[in-house]
Amino acid sequence: MDIRKKQLEVVAALEDVKGRDIMVFNVAKQTAYFERVVIASGDSNRQVNALATRVQERMKELGERIAGVEGRRNGEWVLVDLGDIVVHVMHPAVRSHYNLEELWGEKEVRVSTEPRAAKAKPRRKAKKKAPARGKAARRRGRK
Repeated sequence: MDIRKKQLEVVAALEDVKGRDIMVFNVAKQTAYFERVVIASGDSNRQVNALATRVQERMKELGERIAGVEGRRNGEWVLVDLGDIVVHVMHPAVRSHYNLEELWGEKEVRVSTEPRAAKAKPRRKAKKKAPARGKAARRRGRK
């Protein structure tokens, strides 16, 4: 599956369970292990686990492989490893303490579930014609 489509599906799965402050970072230049980092917040241990579970369910529905899940027992920070995307779901307090945005935040990826609208090109202004040059123009100018 294309990485862009996969990240859209991850974000949609997080939004299904009311994940907050969802951010996607392109880290392909920082590490060779994965291309994207997705960070989201949940208000309780139950919601954090539900967010991680929904991401796993959605990826399984799409036939994607889940490499691993860490932190489910604790419920304050759950990591879902999808191979080329790593998803961090955590409490806001844990998120602010570890500040992963600063670590991975070189380039945030804009995620939009709406198709891109074609950008309209600005219209060019009509150019003014330059005055004619030559014998005929000089003759007309004398009259």
